[in-house]
Amino acid sequence: MPEILEIQELRRDSPVPLYYQLKEILRSWITEGKFNAGEKFPSEIELQEQFGVSRITVRRALAELVNEGFLLREQGRGSFVVKPWLKEPLGPLTSFTEEMRKSGIPCSSQILEFSLASDREIAQKMSISLNEHFVRLQRVRIAYNEPIALQTNFIRYKFCPDLVERGLLEDSLYKTLEVVYGLKLCWAKQVLVAKPADEYEARVLQIKAGQPLLAFERLTYLETGEPIEFVRSVYRGDKYKFVMTLKRIKEDNPAVERG
Repeated sequence: MPEILEIQELRRDSPVPLYYQLKEILRSWITEGKFNAGEKFPSEIELQEQFGVSRITVRRALAELVNEGFLLREQGRGSFVVKPWLKEPLGPLTSFTEEMRKSGIPCSSQILEFSLASDREIAQKMSISLNEHFVRLQRVRIAYNEPIALQTNFIRYKFCPDLVERGLLEDSLYKTLEVVYGLKLCWAKQVLVAKPADEYEARVLQIKAGQPLLAFERLTYLETGEPIEFVRSVYRGDKYKFVMTLKRIKEDNPAVERG
């Protein structure tokens, strides 16, 4: 076991179960960067001796970390630290490429479809003519050489009629729309739900059908107030998490009930 690890005492008089206390300590070792991705984690026997707990307690703590995506267990080899989850703040209107590059994460995309399309359902969601045409762009989003997300964009054709022929500037749709076409993307409405992966999504993302995904639908507007893009995205639940900063809004004149 590395010497840099701080061995904390478990609170045996606490109502919090020992396995849970142990799990929290072990997770802090990972999140604080005391182990690199792919590095072997201390064995059950080492942890049992260091913390003075039973093998069952250690095994349950490690199992929890495996379920939460922090460790990978290999039969006969032990436990290994998994690559850190990709994080994206919910709030700013940014693209996948912009967010990954800002975080210094190597990323790329594989284009599955880039063509003209008509879609009455999408047109209805955007409150535009049902006969309007779109540019349909479907890509697999890749980070750390692993497929992370499947994204399908519907961009209004009238704003970028030669987008398919031009292609994307630096692999970024938003940069292309802003730099090449002079469009000013301003704000968006976004809905997030959890869903199981269907067979197509599972095959593209290299996961099992039924595995949990984070699914987004986003409608993006220009500065003029016109809708420009509708996008459906599904992210792997075992590789990606979204972060929100919440602020409490206080009432200026809260009502006081008097008896």
